[in-house]
Amino acid sequence: MGILGKKKDKDEVKEKAAAPAKKVVKEKAAPKAKATKKAAPEVAEEPTMADLYAGAETAKESKSATGAKAKTAFAEAYKVLVHPLITEKAATASSLNKYVFVVSGEANKLSVAQAICAVYGVKPIKVNIVCQDGKVVTRGRIKGRRRDLKKAIVTLKKGDSIQVYEGV
Repeated sequence: MGILGKKKDKDEVKEKAAAPAKKVVKEKAAPKAKATKKAAPEVAEEPTMADLYAGAETAKESKSATGAKAKTAFAEAYKVLVHPLITEKAATASSLNKYVFVVSGEANKLSVAQAICAVYGVKPIKVNIVCQDGKVVTRGRIKGRRRDLKKAIVTLKKGDSIQVYEGV
């Protein structure tokens, strides 16, 4: 058999493999309803930030709740929030109800908002994320690099506050 014969055989194998996929399976017809009404298509509304992290428990709720769910919520929250960033700029931002936290590299706005709800018991209005590259530093002839930081700037509503700077 020549080259053309092998190519024809390969084409036949492909057609046979594709043939069962084309087979149409008949489904049983559903019993007809007495009154046939066309259902209006459901229009999904876009969720707001408050809806997205509404499922997160506050610190007060999770203290009263018992079970594994409350424990895992706190465990995940402390994996997301590394520590509050205490600088002069962050201290002045706290007067505007903005608090700065160093967060893990995998954290996103939603997970930070849920972690703030779980740990501090307040729901943020807005969360901004800043990725800061580490500086290149030189000590003599040795060049190095500081580690990268991911910061979250959390804005709270007017009456809420977080006691971050206690004992500083």
